Amino acid sequence: MKRTTITKWNRVLLSVFLGFLVLGCKEEKQVKAEVSDRKPNIIYILADDLGYGDLSFTGQQKFKTPNIDKLAAQGMFFNQHYSGSTVCAPSRSALMTGQHTGHTFIRGNKRMENMGQYPLEASALTVAEILKKAGYTTGSFGKWGLGSPDSEGDPNKQGFDEFYGYNSQTLAHNYYPYHLWHNQTKIVLEGNAGRKTGTYAPNLIHEQALLFLEKNKDNPFFMYYPSVIPHAELFAPEEYMKKYRGKLLPEKSYEGTDEGERYKTGGYGSQKEGHAAFAAMVHLLDKQVGEISAKVEELGITENTLIIFTSDNGPHLEGGADPDYFDSNSKFKGYKRDLYEGGIRVPMIAYWPGKIAPKTSSDHISAFWDFLPTVCDIVEIQAPGNIDGISFLPELLGDNQNSHDYLYWEFHEKGGRQGVRLGDWKGIRLNMHNDPSAPIELYNLTQDIGEQNNIAQDHPDLIKKMADIMEKEHMPSEVFPFTYESNK
Repeated sequence: MKRTTITKWNRVLLSVFLGFLVLGCKEEKQVKAEVSDRKPNIIYILADDLGYGDLSFTGQQKFKTPNIDKLAAQGMFFNQHYSGSTVCAPSRSALMTGQHTGHTFIRGNKRMENMGQYPLEASALTVAEILKKAGYTTGSFGKWGLGSPDSEGDPNKQGFDEFYGYNSQTLAHNYYPYHLWHNQTKIVLEGNAGRKTGTYAPNLIHEQALLFLEKNKDNPFFMYYPSVIPHAELFAPEEYMKKYRGKLLPEKSYEGTDEGERYKTGGYGSQKEGHAAFAAMVHLLDKQVGEISAKVEELGITENTLIIFTSDNGPHLEGGADPDYFDSNSKFKGYKRDLYEGGIRVPMIAYWPGKIAPKTSSDHISAFWDFLPTVCDIVEIQAPGNIDGISFLPELLGDNQNSHDYLYWEFHEKGGRQGVRLGDWKGIRLNMHNDPSAPIELYNLTQDIGEQNNIAQDHPDLIKKMADIMEKEHMPSEVFPFTYESNK
């Protein structure tokens, strides 16, 4: 009798357990179905002045970037991707608006008195605005540089629900600033008062970005993460500095701004260990990229999240930076402010499990202004008609991809410059302020990736075609004119 009772209870308990198990499986399947049916999350990580050769998987020998390397190995690497411009503000304007620098409103790093950079116009339509209208929660964490908090270029007026970081890219030169911005609120960093270095701003910004992911895990979101690393002054927390101190000799010392009006307001601080500092900064950037990926996985939204990683332009020569020591521009000629490949060709990684095949690379020629139409393609809405980009979603998914007829850039500093990528050919015009019809240099990138042999004289037909493109794609701007235009 006793034995029979135990058997009955065992059966009851087994039935209850199986019931819970089936219910749990149903709930798990329901959650996965709900996530997969939702519009995909989009995370866009933008490094600041990171060169094509500053990642270990693209050839960096002085330090390692394991987390970014892992992202590339699990996704697709675009080896012919280009930034929007060769400096910060116009590059970001091209990214946000889907227009190249002959059309986008912001075409240079022009400053407004006491207001940071010249603001993006109110009529501009940004990626964030498009996604917000499509039901996304939008957040930007890092460096904005397209208008101060009281201007029409404020990120909150350009489609971002939340902004945390540096509004002015001039103040973003400094890693221990006096303040940051959280939407319209100035966040005073008491730990950085005077000469204190208590709060490393990129860490604080990173914490807010991770909180954004946690808060919005149940709804579609767009997180734009324009890191300030590794631009400007060469500062990193001691825990990272000690990993490289004495290992990257001979060191490079830089005497910067350690007092006075420009101290912590745009001037670069002094650094005796420039090589160690640069490696430490990229080490931290790599760690933060890894933490974003890990957070997405922890929240269970990996398969419904597209992560893109790239850089806003080529490596800089400011604040004691030493790109030649690190071979930061890889096999390419030029640096930041050049329209040669070293100034505008940037690494780009796209990671989206279940959608993008791992361990793949792409030769598709693309640029920042392609991001906006790609986003429109992803969320299945019509892209604006006044853009210059084409969606690269087919390339991500392994489908038939349309190609650009050409890519175009213009840059108003350094004497005035224009550039065109036309298939395997690259045309560059310099010194336009003195001569708007200055000779065009011509390079065959298939045979001369380092742009060493100007063969313009051998191809007059191509030079004519390049000149026609340059004339066609440049739309005059009253705010950002070439000198010869402003003198008319």
